[in-house]
Amino acid sequence: MPERRRGAALEKALLDAAWDELTANGYARFTMDAVGRRAGTSPPVLYRRWADRDELVRAAIAHVLERSRIEAPDTGSLREDVLTLMRTINATRVQLVTVMSVHLAGYYQETGTGPGDLLAGGHEPTGDVLFERAAARGEIDPDRLTDRIKALPFDLLRLEILTTYAPVPDHVLEEIVDTVFLPLLR
Repeated sequence: MPERRRGAALEKALLDAAWDELTANGYARFTMDAVGRRAGTSPPVLYRRWADRDELVRAAIAHVLERSRIEAPDTGSLREDVLTLMRTINATRVQLVTVMSVHLAGYYQETGTGPGDLLAGGHEPTGDVLFERAAARGEIDPDRLTDRIKALPFDLLRLEILTTYAPVPDHVLEEIVDTVFLPLLR
């Protein structure tokens, strides 16, 4: 008989099962029963922690983001910082981007939220530190920065991922940074 899981070990197992259920079957077929079966437990165990499936979805996303936190790089140049961060996201987040954009479409429709709402918990590295360093080094004029410009390379990366559901070739990342993003700052 397997040892009974408790506390943090049980919560991790439940959140891992919830993530696995989301990636395997999407939000439309995501149920507390399905997560319970996948975790080898009963739905009441889930309901003691999360009031409903939407709350469990949010917790599973936060769990995945926390366990795969990306630190903001510091390479000494804005170009290399942005490319390094994009390469890291590209190498580690294709599944997450796909799940959050495609598999959770029903969630967004039902709850009136969007991917930004799920990411608002502060789990993602802030690009602001990259731009603050670049401004301090004199690489960019901070007055030219807008939220849209700061988000642009990462929005284009996400678009590329969603176009192919695969990692983006490195030459495309460099093209985004060198021909689209950086010219806006000069």
